[in-house]
Amino acid sequence: MQLKQALLGAVAVAGAFLAVPALAQDDAANIIVVTHGQASDPFWSVVKNGVQKAAEDTGATVDYRAPETFDMVAMGQLIDAAVNQEPDGLVVSIPDADALGPSIERAVEAGIPVISMNSGVEASKKLGALLHVGQEEIDAGRKGGEALKEMGGTKGLCVNQEVGNVALDQRCQGFKEGFGGNVTVLPVAMDPAEIKAKVKAALQSDPEIDTILALGAGSAGEPTLAALEDMGKAGQIHLATFDLSANFLKAVAEGKADFAIDQQQFLQGYLPVAFLSLYHQYGLIPGGNVPSGPNLITKDKAEQVIDLSAKGIR
Repeated sequence: MQLKQALLGAVAVAGAFLAVPALAQDDAANIIVVTHGQASDPFWSVVKNGVQKAAEDTGATVDYRAPETFDMVAMGQLIDAAVNQEPDGLVVSIPDADALGPSIERAVEAGIPVISMNSGVEASKKLGALLHVGQEEIDAGRKGGEALKEMGGTKGLCVNQEVGNVALDQRCQGFKEGFGGNVTVLPVAMDPAEIKAKVKAALQSDPEIDTILALGAGSAGEPTLAALEDMGKAGQIHLATFDLSANFLKAVAEGKADFAIDQQQFLQGYLPVAFLSLYHQYGLIPGGNVPSGPNLITKDKAEQVIDLSAKGIR
């Protein structure tokens, strides 16, 4: 409710001071959101919750679309289809700028305002997007690596469930830089059983691994934790993850994991829709990118956000 009141307050103030007449309140924007997020990944359900809440708060008509798997060809086709519908605004994630760039540039050339979110901050401006909402992935990985090194970690494993997704590859790169370089990337599929088995195999083949960073709480973090529990190593091997899930946060609170890196993906869904709605109605837009993270959720903070994570907000 406070966020809704703040948004409406900003609109009222802007309408009072704009030199040109504001559009009618009932001129609601038609916005299409296209992301690479798979339906099986709980991270993206939180993003979608943010999109839907922004639609509710602004009155915008919003259509959320994503390919069934991590598929850049399919995602590019979804963006092209969105452009053909001539929406008032387009929100996109950019996990692969080379593959998706032409489709995004086509939207910009058609006069459709574009905001990027989650991944692709480096390519966003070059492709013509108004701004990006997300976190700097290399910096976030570096921050996590530095924290794990300070905790005594010496040899690390980076569990990557979407190798080829530039944002996730950058997380591993940043982890390696912050941790000190002694990091191996473990490629896995979006399959909890496979992740659990591969983590076990990696630890059995190299007993010197004392630190693991997963790149998604629900997708990779929880299966990795399950592997450690099966091996009797939970709480003995340092474990952290990007993003949040109620189960992983519970493990942090219980001391079985060290922390989760929160990029506040609810904001990544909410803010672009809110910004494009204001842009459509009043010509208002922030002057630059909006960092939604990173924030380290450690044991002292975990209990506070477990409930909100279970509700699909954190």
